Amino acid sequence: MTETAAILETTRPVILCVDDEPSILSALRRLFRTHGFQVLAAESGQAGLDILAAESVDLVISDMRMPQMDGVVFLEHVRERKPDVPRLLLTGYADVASIVGAINRGEIYRYIAKPWDDNDIVLTVRDALERSALVKEKKRLEALVLAKNAELTTINASLELRVEARTAELKQSNLALNTANDKLKNNFLTSIKMFTALIELRDNKLAGHTRRVADISRKLAVALELDNKQTQEIFVAGLLHAIGKVGFDDELLQTPVANMTPRQLEIYRKHPARAEQLLMPLVELKSPVEIIGAQLERFDGSGYPQGTQGRQIAMGARILAVASAYDSWLIGVMEPRQFSQQEARAAIHQRSGRHFDPKVVEVFLDIYRDFSLNDLPSNVACTKSMKSHELLPGMVLCRDLTSPAGLLLLTAGHVLDESVIEKIVSFERSSAVKLTITVCFGEVCPSV
Repeated sequence: MTETAAILETTRPVILCVDDEPSILSALRRLFRTHGFQVLAAESGQAGLDILAAESVDLVISDMRMPQMDGVVFLEHVRERKPDVPRLLLTGYADVASIVGAINRGEIYRYIAKPWDDNDIVLTVRDALERSALVKEKKRLEALVLAKNAELTTINASLELRVEARTAELKQSNLALNTANDKLKNNFLTSIKMFTALIELRDNKLAGHTRRVADISRKLAVALELDNKQTQEIFVAGLLHAIGKVGFDDELLQTPVANMTPRQLEIYRKHPARAEQLLMPLVELKSPVEIIGAQLERFDGSGYPQGTQGRQIAMGARILAVASAYDSWLIGVMEPRQFSQQEARAAIHQRSGRHFDPKVVEVFLDIYRDFSLNDLPSNVACTKSMKSHELLPGMVLCRDLTSPAGLLLLTAGHVLDESVIEKIVSFERSSAVKLTITVCFGEVCPSV
């Protein structure tokens, strides 16, 4: 029994029977009441219309031949007044032209010949009521979907307004510290880094993960000779690649992928799609969002969510997959233990051609075979690690300044002044921590 049929069994649908012969009405009333229906009867078309206006009716059965108003005209009026009520035509005449007219004008569901078979007419009525119920449910669901879509549109619009307001505040606070071009760039990256830090604050091992993934991704993009625009998009995708995990509960967030239950894996594999949904209002991030959405695709086509294969996967997503997996092995996100750098590189190499693009793996191993991810770039001579009491106004941060818990305090490229230095010292005092600040010297510094 279908769900709709079950509902009909627990309710008492109302049937309006219209016929100018009292004996016919009596027979129909006895038949349908025996099967649990409520029956209203009318001996003329006008009487039937009066009942239809006063009562709630689920189905109408009308005789074909009646004086004053025949069944075709009556059912046409029913269709105009109650279009959702199914209509059946009862006829004892083999008048094809009249039946066709009733179908076209009254849009009847089915016609039933006299004399009828009791089982057949009951089944016909039930089928018509089930179909009517399905149509009503479909309309209800469509209206619900439209309402939800309107609600989501309102929420997205509100989110955009809040983001715009926050961006305006950041621009205002940095107005005295940077030129207009530097301010726009720094505010954009700072907003993204602060956004992604929300997840990292929930699990200590994630501290700095998104920034490391972004740096690895950018280095790979440069080594693969991608243009500046693509490189920047991949870098931003690296910063935002884990934002879809914002809805994970603490248990799922802290469970290594290798130890996840099938249900947890199902949720985990949807985080790129969740990120796409969260970032959809930000039109400027369209390309990075597409990279994020494909980060769990695999080169052999066994990935998620589309099973895209080989070079049909966007280059940015192929790069991000290697960078994210490598750092995840190092910090214990993939396995119950933290891999050494050598073990993590071996894991990447073993999955070349299956999970990862062989070309990206080759470039990755060339870059990271002989030194640590924590090593400074080749122009290390222009950087220096300092304590807070050694800082002077005018110094420039060479790296993001973060707290031991991974909280972003200041972004790379920030020009220090007396006020900022005082806030750094105050933060150390109130938090009982000691920060190591990397500043730049000379004209050449590592990229921020």
